[in-house]
Amino acid sequence: MAWFARPGSVWWGFAVVHLYFLAWMASFFLHGDTFSDTEQYRQWAFGGYNPANLDGKISPWVYPVLAQIPIFLAGVAGPALYLLVWTLLITALNAVGLWYLTRGPRRRSGIAPAWWWLFFTVFMGYLSFARVEGITAPIVMIALLCAAQRPVVASVLLSVATWIKVWPAAVLVPVVIASRRRLPMIAAGAGVTAVVAVGTYLSGGFSHIMDFLINQGERGMQLEATFSTPWVWLSVFHIDGSTIADNVAINSTEVYGPGADAAAFLMQPLLIVAALAGAVLLLRALKRGAEREELFLEGALLMVTAFIVFNKVGSPQFIIWLAPVIVAGLTHNFDRWKVPATLLMAIAVTTFVIYPLFYTPLIHAHPVMAAVLTARNVLLVVLLWWSVQRTVELGRKPTKVLVS
Repeated sequence: MAWFARPGSVWWGFAVVHLYFLAWMASFFLHGDTFSDTEQYRQWAFGGYNPANLDGKISPWVYPVLAQIPIFLAGVAGPALYLLVWTLLITALNAVGLWYLTRGPRRRSGIAPAWWWLFFTVFMGYLSFARVEGITAPIVMIALLCAAQRPVVASVLLSVATWIKVWPAAVLVPVVIASRRRLPMIAAGAGVTAVVAVGTYLSGGFSHIMDFLINQGERGMQLEATFSTPWVWLSVFHIDGSTIADNVAINSTEVYGPGADAAAFLMQPLLIVAALAGAVLLLRALKRGAEREELFLEGALLMVTAFIVFNKVGSPQFIIWLAPVIVAGLTHNFDRWKVPATLLMAIAVTTFVIYPLFYTPLIHAHPVMAAVLTARNVLLVVLLWWSVQRTVELGRKPTKVLVS
């Protein structure tokens, strides 16, 4: 066990995990193929980003505009090697994240969180190496690790990550609330947004810059979403015509049945209410003297978990959003963060069972897989409850305020 505590050991673990996934992806890219969503990315990279030329296909503007950078970059070696370059790009970002996690004052304290991250990747790598989440996760982790000392840098990183995939906004909000340098952080985020807007305008795509928000409104209740659980079981028992079927227009599997449309309509405002409630809890705790670094970490966990639990999409890769927060929390206070770390690892294992192992039986409403999905969703609700409780506790009594 002493070997695992050495700073260099984690890099051996990194090599083993990432070489395994490189070998896994090789079974596809050696034949000129892609894996999972990277096929869609390849089509966008070599087919262009003009929705008018898609002939009814999925629009690339379902993602914020900066997602185009890694998607196009992965095509530099041609379509046959697209998956290889994509995998190497995520591997490089993970290496930078691991280096930052285990450098300087975190040379020792970052080792255990790093091992946790690697074990998490064993289960979630089939998703993180095939989705844009794999690009954003290490960026968010670095931002959280530097937020206490360099909040403006954190704001820039989180703003860039938000313009790749929306979820890092759930991390940015509590960091801004808890920081003493709130105005410079807001200015930095606004600056990133202005640069993105100007760049999009000059490239001729400005009319589509907000399409990623509009497209979400057209979705129904996705199969894996937490609030879809009742309709999953209605489909298992074939009650009132309930079923699970594909939404071909957006490449999504959704639940259909009594009240499903109404639930999908209500999820957007419910998510907004949850986010506002989380912000109120954070402001209350801050006013009562909560430790600022612990506050923005607990707040990030609360907000990101709420973004998953109250989301009508609920794709398996959403679980990746939580990993950077847990890693940063373990680095800050390992004992305090062992509970959510354990919960998230259990969530990762059950998600692995769902995808890639047995997603097809789940789509066909197999009762065992419906039970696995239900267990995963219950664990997510428990994690949200834990984060709410911890945030409330931070506001119950004054604690030592750290300079940020």
